[in-house]
Amino acid sequence: MAQQSLESNQNIHPNLFNLSGDSVQVIYTSSGINGQPSFNFQGFERHLRFTGDEICTQDIKLGTLVTVPLIRTIDTGYTSLTLFVPNVNLSGETAQLIKTVAIESVHPGSIPLVQTYKVYKLWGQAQFVFL
Repeated sequence: MAQQSLESNQNIHPNLFNLSGDSVQVIYTSSGINGQPSFNFQGFERHLRFTGDEICTQDIKLGTLVTVPLIRTIDTGYTSLTLFVPNVNLSGETAQLIKTVAIESVHPGSIPLVQTYKVYKLWGQAQFVFL
């Protein structure tokens, strides 16, 4: 298979993020082989996989927020995880080391409780993968 290279003057943004830290691992692909995003979360005896419409993305000036539901319930609230994906320009490289965070949010149900957060410090590679 021929290896493809990136030209240094192109604005190439990564499409694969392989991150870990604080006893969790996150692998996020903004667009996979089927054109759909995928998000894998592993930690605390949980291994969850999300694809397509299960993943909510929101572009902000600093990057992209990627949110998935970790725990879903009907009446007791839910728990979500939001990964902060920073803006990265690979500038001719195929990968770059990054540091970022993911925030686990516990959203209470109908009982008026306080929403709580846990922040995971993550680091790893942001890569551009030819599909």
